[in-house]
Amino acid sequence: MSVTAEKKQEIISDNARAKGDTGSPEVQVAILTSRILTLTEHFKTHAKDNHSRRGLLMMVNKRRTLLDYLKKKDVDRYNALIQKLGLRK
Repeated sequence: MSVTAEKKQEIISDNARAKGDTGSPEVQVAILTSRILTLTEHFKTHAKDNHSRRGLLMMVNKRRTLLDYLKKKDVDRYNALIQKLGLRK
């Protein structure tokens, strides 16, 4: 259910602000978004998996917190990220 190492490196390289950047909010939000989409697909076949649903809710809240931080710090980066990832405001 997690993101493979190759996929994670691809996400990091697509969203990194500089070479070797793995901790910026953009990278963290992109990785969380990938994990959230994977879990969402999982719940289409496993509707009663409440333990994983708790993890999904925690990831969604973490992503929202990071997006709020990014919006407060730099609105342009925030708008570019949500448009790139296809997220709602």
